[in-house]
Amino acid sequence: MAAPEVRVHPDAALLASATAARLVTRLVDATAARGSASLVLTGGTIGIQVLAAVAAAPARDAVDWGQVHIWWGDEAFLPAGDPDRVETQARAALLDHVALRPDRVHPMPSADGRDDDDLQAGADRYAAELRSVARSAASGGDVPAFDVLLLGIGPDAHVASLFPGLPGVSDRHRPVVGVTGAPKPPPDRISLTLPAITAAREVWVVAAGADLAGAVGRALTAADPVLVPAAGARGRERTLFLLDRDAAAKALSAP
Repeated sequence: MAAPEVRVHPDAALLASATAARLVTRLVDATAARGSASLVLTGGTIGIQVLAAVAAAPARDAVDWGQVHIWWGDEAFLPAGDPDRVETQARAALLDHVALRPDRVHPMPSADGRDDDDLQAGADRYAAELRSVARSAASGGDVPAFDVLLLGIGPDAHVASLFPGLPGVSDRHRPVVGVTGAPKPPPDRISLTLPAITAAREVWVVAAGADLAGAVGRALTAADPVLVPAAGARGRERTLFLLDRDAAAKALSAP
Protein backbone atom coordinates (compact mmCIF):
# COMPACT_ATOMS: atom_id res chain seq x y z
CA MET A 1 0.00 0.00 0.00
CA ALA A 2 1.13 3.54 -0.75
CA ALA A 3 2.31 5.68 2.16
CA PRO A 4 0.18 8.77 2.78
CA GLU A 5 1.04 12.10 1.21
CA VAL A 6 -0.36 15.25 2.81
CA ARG A 7 -1.56 18.31 0.90
CA VAL A 8 -2.75 21.34 2.89
CA HIS A 9 -4.99 24.17 1.65
CA PRO A 10 -5.79 27.43 3.46
CA ASP A 11 -9.51 26.79 4.04
CA ALA A 12 -12.39 24.46 3.19
CA ALA A 13 -13.49 26.37 0.11
CA LEU A 14 -10.03 26.27 -1.45
CA LEU A 15 -9.67 22.63 -0.43
CA ALA A 16 -12.90 21.76 -2.27
CA SER A 17 -11.95 23.63 -5.43
CA ALA A 18 -8.40 22.24 -5.49
CA THR A 19 -9.65 18.70 -4.93
CA ALA A 20 -12.22 19.16 -7.69
CA ALA A 21 -9.51 20.29 -10.11
CA ARG A 22 -7.33 17.36 -9.12
CA LEU A 23 -10.24 14.97 -9.62
CA VAL A 24 -11.08 16.30 -13.09
CA THR A 25 -7.45 15.82 -14.14
CA ARG A 26 -7.32 12.30 -12.72
CA LEU A 27 -10.52 11.23 -14.51
CA VAL A 28 -9.31 12.69 -17.82
CA ASP A 29 -6.02 10.82 -17.44
CA ALA A 30 -7.73 7.54 -16.52
CA THR A 31 -10.12 7.60 -19.46
CA ALA A 32 -7.29 8.51 -21.84
CA ALA A 33 -5.17 5.63 -20.55
CA ARG A 34 -7.80 2.90 -20.27
CA GLY A 35 -10.92 4.11 -22.04
CA SER A 36 -12.91 4.37 -18.82
CA ALA A 37 -12.62 5.50 -15.22
CA SER A 38 -14.04 4.37 -11.91
CA LEU A 39 -14.83 6.82 -9.10
CA VAL A 40 -16.07 6.09 -5.58
CA LEU A 41 -17.98 8.92 -3.91
CA THR A 42 -18.18 9.97 -0.29
CA GLY A 43 -20.67 12.13 1.57
CA GLY A 44 -20.28 14.61 4.39
CA THR A 45 -20.05 18.36 4.09
CA ILE A 46 -16.66 18.53 2.39
CA GLY A 47 -17.33 15.49 0.18
CA ILE A 48 -20.44 17.11 -1.29
CA GLN A 49 -18.65 20.47 -1.57
CA VAL A 50 -16.03 18.76 -3.73
CA LEU A 51 -18.72 17.39 -6.04
CA ALA A 52 -20.37 20.81 -6.30
CA ALA A 53 -16.98 22.32 -7.12
CA VAL A 54 -16.52 19.77 -9.91
CA ALA A 55 -19.93 20.75 -11.30
CA ALA A 56 -18.90 24.42 -11.26
CA ALA A 57 -15.41 23.87 -12.69
CA PRO A 58 -14.88 25.20 -16.23
CA ALA A 59 -12.84 22.07 -17.03
CA ARG A 60 -15.52 19.59 -15.95
CA ASP A 61 -16.55 18.91 -19.56
CA ALA A 62 -13.02 17.76 -20.36
CA VAL A 63 -14.11 14.53 -18.64
CA ASP A 64 -15.87 12.00 -20.87
CA TRP A 65 -18.52 11.36 -18.22
CA GLY A 66 -20.15 8.64 -20.29
CA GLN A 67 -17.05 6.52 -19.68
CA VAL A 68 -17.04 7.00 -15.89
CA HIS A 69 -18.39 4.39 -13.49
CA ILE A 70 -19.75 5.94 -10.29
CA TRP A 71 -19.76 3.94 -7.04
CA TRP A 72 -20.38 4.77 -3.39
CA GLY A 73 -18.15 4.04 -0.41
CA ASP A 74 -21.06 3.90 1.99
CA GLU A 75 -24.69 4.82 2.17
CA ALA A 76 -27.51 5.30 4.64
CA PHE A 77 -30.00 2.43 4.44
CA LEU A 78 -32.98 4.72 3.94
CA PRO A 79 -35.64 5.01 1.21
CA ALA A 80 -34.50 6.19 -2.20
CA GLY A 81 -34.54 9.97 -2.47
CA ASP A 82 -34.20 10.51 1.28
CA PRO A 83 -32.22 13.73 1.81
CA ASP A 84 -29.84 11.92 4.18
CA ARG A 85 -28.72 9.49 1.48
CA VAL A 86 -25.37 10.34 -0.09
CA GLU A 87 -26.84 9.40 -3.47
CA THR A 88 -29.49 12.10 -3.15
CA GLN A 89 -26.91 14.73 -2.23
CA ALA A 90 -24.44 13.62 -4.90
CA ARG A 91 -27.06 13.75 -7.64
CA ALA A 92 -28.03 17.29 -6.69
CA ALA A 93 -24.41 18.45 -6.40
CA LEU A 94 -22.95 16.86 -9.53
CA LEU A 95 -24.42 13.73 -11.07
CA ASP A 96 -27.57 15.35 -12.45
CA HIS A 97 -25.43 17.98 -14.19
CA VAL A 98 -23.13 15.77 -16.27
CA ALA A 99 -23.77 13.27 -19.07
CA LEU A 100 -23.37 10.00 -17.19
CA ARG A 101 -24.61 6.70 -18.57
CA PRO A 102 -27.32 5.37 -16.22
CA ASP A 103 -25.93 1.84 -16.43
CA ARG A 104 -22.58 3.11 -15.12
CA VAL A 105 -24.06 4.75 -12.02
CA HIS A 106 -24.13 2.20 -9.20
CA PRO A 107 -25.99 3.49 -6.13
CA MET A 108 -26.10 1.34 -3.03
CA PRO A 109 -29.44 -0.34 -2.27
CA SER A 110 -32.14 1.60 -0.46
CA ALA A 111 -34.47 0.48 2.31
CA ASP A 112 -37.43 0.49 -0.09
CA GLY A 113 -35.65 -1.31 -2.91
CA ARG A 114 -35.49 -4.90 -4.12
CA ASP A 115 -34.32 -6.14 -0.73
CA ASP A 116 -37.02 -4.34 1.25
CA ASP A 117 -35.58 -3.84 4.73
CA ASP A 118 -33.02 -6.67 4.56
CA LEU A 119 -29.81 -4.75 5.13
CA GLN A 120 -27.36 -7.60 4.60
CA ALA A 121 -29.15 -8.74 1.45
CA GLY A 122 -28.65 -5.22 0.09
CA ALA A 123 -24.96 -5.34 1.00
CA ASP A 124 -24.58 -8.74 -0.66
CA ARG A 125 -26.28 -7.52 -3.82
CA TYR A 126 -23.93 -4.55 -4.04
CA ALA A 127 -20.99 -6.90 -3.60
CA ALA A 128 -22.32 -8.99 -6.48
CA GLU A 129 -22.58 -5.89 -8.67
CA LEU A 130 -19.00 -4.92 -7.87
CA ARG A 131 -17.83 -8.43 -8.66
CA SER A 132 -19.73 -8.53 -11.95
CA VAL A 133 -18.20 -5.27 -13.18
CA ALA A 134 -14.73 -6.27 -12.00
CA ARG A 135 -14.87 -9.55 -13.87
CA SER A 136 -16.34 -8.08 -17.04
CA ALA A 137 -13.42 -5.67 -17.06
CA ALA A 138 -11.02 -8.57 -16.48
CA SER A 139 -9.49 -6.65 -13.58
CA GLY A 140 -9.62 -9.69 -11.30
CA GLY A 141 -10.69 -9.75 -7.69
CA ASP A 142 -14.04 -8.91 -6.17
CA VAL A 143 -14.07 -5.17 -6.86
CA PRO A 144 -13.12 -3.00 -9.85
CA ALA A 145 -9.76 -1.26 -9.87
CA PHE A 146 -11.17 2.08 -8.69
CA ASP A 147 -9.16 4.99 -10.08
CA VAL A 148 -10.08 7.33 -7.21
CA LEU A 149 -11.83 6.43 -3.98
CA LEU A 150 -12.90 9.50 -2.01
CA LEU A 151 -13.31 9.28 1.75
CA GLY A 152 -14.26 11.62 4.53
CA ILE A 153 -13.12 11.05 8.08
CA GLY A 154 -14.98 11.43 11.37
CA PRO A 155 -13.68 12.74 14.72
CA ASP A 156 -13.48 9.10 15.83
CA ALA A 157 -11.35 8.35 12.72
CA HIS A 158 -14.08 6.36 10.98
CA VAL A 159 -14.07 6.20 7.20
CA ALA A 160 -17.02 5.19 5.03
CA SER A 161 -19.26 3.55 7.66
CA LEU A 162 -16.43 1.62 9.30
CA PHE A 163 -16.56 2.71 12.92
CA PRO A 164 -13.95 1.84 15.55
CA GLY A 165 -14.73 -1.43 17.26
CA LEU A 166 -17.77 -2.37 15.16
CA PRO A 167 -17.63 -5.69 13.29
CA GLY A 168 -17.46 -4.20 9.79
CA VAL A 169 -14.05 -2.64 10.31
CA SER A 170 -12.43 -6.01 10.95
CA ASP A 171 -14.19 -7.88 8.12
CA ARG A 172 -11.52 -9.14 5.74
CA HIS A 173 -13.67 -11.61 3.80
CA ARG A 174 -16.39 -9.48 2.20
CA PRO A 175 -16.08 -6.32 0.09
CA VAL A 176 -19.37 -4.89 1.39
CA VAL A 177 -21.07 -5.16 4.77
CA GLY A 178 -24.30 -4.10 6.39
CA VAL A 179 -23.66 -1.90 9.41
CA THR A 180 -26.09 -1.76 12.32
CA GLY A 181 -25.89 0.34 15.45
CA ALA A 182 -23.73 3.07 13.92
CA PRO A 183 -22.87 5.62 16.62
CA LYS A 184 -24.19 8.48 14.48
CA PRO A 185 -27.54 8.52 12.68
CA PRO A 186 -28.80 6.81 10.70
CA PRO A 187 -27.87 3.60 12.53
CA ASP A 188 -28.27 1.27 9.53
CA ARG A 189 -25.83 1.64 6.64
CA ILE A 190 -24.07 -0.23 3.86
CA SER A 191 -20.31 0.18 3.56
CA LEU A 192 -17.30 -0.97 1.61
CA THR A 193 -14.82 -2.81 3.80
CA LEU A 194 -11.12 -2.04 4.12
CA PRO A 195 -10.13 -4.77 1.60
CA ALA A 196 -12.37 -3.08 -1.00
CA ILE A 197 -11.00 0.35 -0.12
CA THR A 198 -7.39 -0.76 -0.41
CA ALA A 199 -8.08 -2.25 -3.85
CA ALA A 200 -8.33 1.30 -5.22
CA ARG A 201 -5.49 2.70 -7.25
CA GLU A 202 -5.75 5.98 -5.34
CA VAL A 203 -7.43 6.72 -2.01
CA TRP A 204 -8.07 10.37 -1.17
CA VAL A 205 -9.05 11.28 2.39
CA VAL A 206 -10.56 14.77 2.35
CA ALA A 207 -11.01 16.62 5.64
CA ALA A 208 -11.78 20.15 6.80
CA GLY A 209 -12.16 21.55 10.30
CA ALA A 210 -10.28 21.66 13.58
CA ASP A 211 -12.52 18.97 15.07
CA LEU A 212 -10.89 16.46 12.71
CA ALA A 213 -7.25 17.33 13.44
CA GLY A 214 -6.82 14.61 16.06
CA ALA A 215 -8.39 11.94 13.86
CA VAL A 216 -6.25 12.95 10.89
CA GLY A 217 -3.12 12.80 13.03
CA ARG A 218 -3.98 9.29 14.23
CA ALA A 219 -4.84 8.18 10.69
CA LEU A 220 -1.34 9.05 9.50
CA THR A 221 0.28 6.70 12.01
CA ALA A 222 0.61 2.94 11.90
CA ALA A 223 -2.33 2.57 14.27
CA ASP A 224 -4.49 -0.55 14.36
CA PRO A 225 -7.28 0.01 11.79
CA VAL A 226 -9.76 -1.76 14.07
CA LEU A 227 -9.29 1.13 16.50
CA VAL A 228 -8.43 3.83 13.92
CA PRO A 229 -10.18 2.80 10.68
CA ALA A 230 -8.69 5.69 8.70
CA ALA A 231 -5.22 4.28 9.38
CA GLY A 232 -6.20 1.40 7.09
CA ALA A 233 -7.39 3.64 4.25
CA ARG A 234 -4.56 3.32 1.77
CA GLY A 235 -4.43 3.13 -2.02
CA ARG A 236 -2.38 0.65 -4.04
CA GLU A 237 -0.58 3.37 -5.99
CA ARG A 238 -1.23 6.56 -4.05
CA THR A 239 -2.76 7.75 -0.78
CA LEU A 240 -3.57 11.44 -0.41
CA PHE A 241 -4.73 13.29 2.68
CA LEU A 242 -6.24 16.49 1.29
CA LEU A 243 -6.77 18.87 4.19
CA ASP A 244 -7.56 22.41 5.12
CA ARG A 245 -5.21 24.17 7.52
CA ASP A 246 -7.38 23.43 10.57
CA ALA A 247 -7.66 19.70 9.89
CA ALA A 248 -3.90 19.56 9.26
CA ALA A 249 -3.00 21.03 12.65
CA LYS A 250 -1.58 17.71 13.90
CA ALA A 251 -0.96 16.03 10.58
CA LEU A 252 2.41 17.55 9.74
CA SER A 253 3.86 16.54 13.11
CA ALA A 254 2.63 12.93 12.84
CA PRO A 255 5.35 10.30 12.46
